[in-house]
Amino acid sequence: MNANENHCMQFLRDADPDRYLSVLYAPDEKRGSLAALYAFNAEIARIRDLIHDPLPGEVRLQWWRDLINGTEHGAVSGNPVAAALLDTIKTYDLPRIAFENYCEARIFDLYDDPMPSRNDLEGYCGETASALIQLASLILDADAAPLNADTAGHAGVAQAVAGLLRLLPLHRRRRQVYIPADILAAVGGSAKTLLDGSDKAATQRAIDAMIALAEDHFAKFEVTAKALPATLRPAYLPVALTRTYLKKLKANGADAADEVADISPLRRQWAMFMASVR
Repeated sequence: MNANENHCMQFLRDADPDRYLSVLYAPDEKRGSLAALYAFNAEIARIRDLIHDPLPGEVRLQWWRDLINGTEHGAVSGNPVAAALLDTIKTYDLPRIAFENYCEARIFDLYDDPMPSRNDLEGYCGETASALIQLASLILDADAAPLNADTAGHAGVAQAVAGLLRLLPLHRRRRQVYIPADILAAVGGSAKTLLDGSDKAATQRAIDAMIALAEDHFAKFEVTAKALPATLRPAYLPVALTRTYLKKLKANGADAADEVADISPLRRQWAMFMASVR
């Protein structure tokens, strides 16, 4: 790995330990590029934490979009993640439209508007988590990746929904609502009751409905995952932790709205190791 890729690996270790672990299972010559892709994702994910107002956040997102589309703003040399990402896009001829759609979807993170519907949620997950899996697959095996797009789609939605549920306490503190309005209405709740905690029973039902949604996509992923070539497996290893996180969320019950559902590093490493040899 070069210096920029090494920086991405170190950044990823703290920012996204699940994907960091998965990179270690990839071939040596692919690790730097995967780390660059995942570090880019981590950089975008933390914009809300670093820039609390939506407009400057959109400016930051636009900087990345311009960069990927060829306008470097003269600052790439001082940004190792950006430099490594551009090298990765060029080396593997990654579709820039996928990054454009990814950034467009991420605008939602900057605002407090509630997620309108299940279809909107699945679209958001598809343009972010699913797209990331597909881009990682293109790095690993450009010929096999397009043949497994549906697998990446279901995998990403399952992974993203579980991730959003894990971070529900953080989102509530931010006044963000990722549980779709139609799901909340179907269980007798609303964005207001979710945020103020005034109807814990309805919140629990909403969490259960989201878990069921994640499980549905995960089950569909597992059916097609059996045919995944070994070359693509590292791209899907973070998804393997989804079942473990969903079990933790179920065990937490109503506390999932107030307590981040996490697992120990040892359990995380064991689950990923088992997935790698399965």
